[in-house]
Order: sequence, then structure tokens, then C-alpha cells
Amino acid sequence: MKTVAQLLRIKDEKNQQVHTISPDDMVLQALMRMAEKNVGALLVVKNDEVLGIISERDYARKMVLHGRSSVGTKVSDIMVSPVITIDPHQTVETCLSIMTDKHLRHLPVVEDGKLVGLLSIGDLVKEAIAEQADLIRQLEQYIRGE
Repeated sequence: MKTVAQLLRIKDEKNQQVHTISPDDMVLQALMRMAEKNVGALLVVKNDEVLGIISERDYARKMVLHGRSSVGTKVSDIMVSPVITIDPHQTVETCLSIMTDKHLRHLPVVEDGKLVGLLSIGDLVKEAIAEQADLIRQLEQYIRGE
């Protein structure tokens, strides 16, 4: 199984950056950034430290359902905190297990207290499927005596 560091290198080659926002920014700014970047969540970061995460789901549940204003509400008021993070040495299998157990869709990658990347459930599932396909191919070759 690949490590998180290996997956992040692959993502970096595709120029996939981590989108962040400050805890002091307004929720409206977060929504605009999510729409602009076509993402469903932003990491809330201050001085390279991950403080939380805000998602479209947080907006729907903590703002819309409570009749709160996006203009006058800070990101820090609705972000999920603390955030479960992983380090680059974890395996895809470990990450999938964490995400399944904790019902997460995003895992920030932190090394020495600094944000180095973000993995989504899609990144991990895609890699797990690719690894299984490779294993099947190897087993078929073994069976055929190749």
C-alpha cells in the first residue's frame, strides 16, 4: 500500500493545492472561495496551523437551518474543531479506516505541526481500487504462468 506522502506527490504533479481560509473570515467569504475553487470544504488555518475545517454541510446545518447570516458570522463560529489529522507516513489503508470510523470526507496531512496536504475520500478510494486492480493483474499473470 502506498503512503500518504506518495499520494501527495501524485496530487502535486496535478497541481492540486489545498484551499484554506482564516478563522476570522466571514462565512460568506468561505462560501465564495468554495464556489470559486469548486470544492466542498476549506481548511481553517492560522500561521500554518490547522484549526478546523468548514464544509458546505456545516453551512447548511449551522447557518441555514438556524437562520444565521453568512455576512456577520465568522468561520470560527461554525467550523469543525479539532480536526483529525494524519502524518505523511500513514498508509492508504489506515486513512480509509480512520475516515470510515469517524465518518470523515477529508483528512488534512500535517508534518511537524505544519499543513502539507489534504486527502479526500475520493483520493483514497481511487488509490485502493488501483492497487486492487494491480493485484488482480499480478494474480492472473501468476495463474497463467507468465
